[in-house]
Amino acid sequence: MTKPATTKLEGASYGPQADGKPGHLVILLHGYGADGNDLIGLAPVLAPLMPDVVFHAPNAPYPCEGNPFGYQWFGISRLDPALTLAGVRSAAPLVDAFLDQTMAQYGLDESKTVLVGFSQGTMMALHVGLRRARPLAGIVGFSGMLAGPEILKDEIRSRPPILLAHGDSDDMLPHVLTERAAETLGQNDVAVAFHIAEGVGHGIDQTALSHAARFLLEVFKLPIPK
Repeated sequence: MTKPATTKLEGASYGPQADGKPGHLVILLHGYGADGNDLIGLAPVLAPLMPDVVFHAPNAPYPCEGNPFGYQWFGISRLDPALTLAGVRSAAPLVDAFLDQTMAQYGLDESKTVLVGFSQGTMMALHVGLRRARPLAGIVGFSGMLAGPEILKDEIRSRPPILLAHGDSDDMLPHVLTERAAETLGQNDVAVAFHIAEGVGHGIDQTALSHAARFLLEVFKLPIPK
């Protein structure tokens, strides 16, 4: 693993749409080879439904080995379970620190904060979010997996509600990984729902995004449009 390009995560932000201080925070963790600008594109779609939410999408700490213009949370090694877990662990302190500093910036706490991840970002969101002393309002994971499922029972510290979504035509991370993650989370008394999108590859379709929007409104206790 190369040295991180930074010891403090930074990236794109969006909102809030409402006047005054934001009341809720969504942190978006991008996938391998992308950057924060990739997932911050979800914010303008979601923001009209939740105008007091501020969105932050930090860049991962490492230059991407496979894309010189992007970033990675850790190197990819054919999804070797041991290396994946080691990679997630190496980047987790930076995500935790970003969570702490961003919540403090707005005077918010975990109950007002959701982690959203895509692919490798989902691995980070699940790892970090389940090990914080205080539960987040929720976690959303698109097209990802749970690293180190066998150790979760020994390390889990909080149990926020979780929504997972995955395309059944994903040829990068097969959707069975989300099904296995949901099973493990349920076995550890985590409230988890998952959506498998028919005909969708390694991406976020409109249906998955709609599920995520409803989940965010529910965990933030915001009005759900009829």
